[in-house]
Amino acid sequence: MYQLEEPTYFLLLFIIPVVVLFFIISLWIKKRRQKAFASVALFNKLSPDKSLFKSVLKLISLSLALVCLAIALVNPKMGIKLETIKREGVDVVFALDVSKSMLAEDIAPNRLEKAKQIIAKIIDKLGSDRVGIIVYAGSAYPLLPITTDMAAAKMFLQNADPNMVSSQGTAINEALNRALTFYDNEEQTNKYLVLLSDGEDHENQSESIAKTAAKQGIKIFTIGIGTETGKPIPIRENGIFAGYKKDQKGEVVITQRHADVLKTIASEGAGSYMDGNLTNTPVKFMEETLVNAQKHEYESKQFSDYKDQFQWFIGLAIFFLIFDSLLFEKKTQWLKKIDLFNESK
Repeated sequence: MYQLEEPTYFLLLFIIPVVVLFFIISLWIKKRRQKAFASVALFNKLSPDKSLFKSVLKLISLSLALVCLAIALVNPKMGIKLETIKREGVDVVFALDVSKSMLAEDIAPNRLEKAKQIIAKIIDKLGSDRVGIIVYAGSAYPLLPITTDMAAAKMFLQNADPNMVSSQGTAINEALNRALTFYDNEEQTNKYLVLLSDGEDHENQSESIAKTAAKQGIKIFTIGIGTETGKPIPIRENGIFAGYKKDQKGEVVITQRHADVLKTIASEGAGSYMDGNLTNTPVKFMEETLVNAQKHEYESKQFSDYKDQFQWFIGLAIFFLIFDSLLFEKKTQWLKKIDLFNESK
């Protein structure tokens, strides 16, 4: 197996045909000048030690040196270096409320963006832990399966919005039910579910599901976003404000944070409730909680890596350059007996 790090340097090999062409032209010019100076027979007597073979050999040596230098710059990586990596950590799943009530702007810039900020900052604090994301409104949707790729988690997080879930409303029980089957490692003893919401629950079945989750080893932490006084839900069309959401009577809907609902879920889920209006409060709490959590070895993989081989080609290039510099164009004694190119004729 091999890998080429910088294959564009193979373009340097086009220098070799140029060198060969230059050699042929210079040899042709030299022959013309020799004929103008004297006949071939006379010139051979005047220069009995000249050798075309050695000139060709020097050209080959120089060309091979250029080939080796080009390959060294490409840096071929060959061979396999095996390395075993063991990871220890916990599984953290974020359940993000993307119902339209989360668009209320009682917390700047709005509840949903504040929740995203909190999740992103918690992800930055994770070490070798794994992370997953669930979004929910009237139904729950797995946005990102459990992974160690924190960059991907933050990228998927930025795309979360109410349009991702077709049925609107706020059914926390849907998110909890989804979480019960979301964790993919049955041996993992520390499973954390971090639920971020304004607490509106249209189903009122969350407490019993939270108890079931706790029995399965899932600790539920809830983060409340919004204020108790509440705010109307803005409606935007193509990014332009078009009014506020109204009920069937034509009155503007005021959405509030229901902290009691979230506190009850956290209590039944063997976790804690946090106020999410200040970003640093839940981030610091979750960081301390996860740092002190008992880590579980959840992955043991062998990664193959390629070893750099450029040094061998640099060595060969130096060898051919030295050989070229030590090679004279005159015949040696044993070569005088060999007429390889019919130079005597």
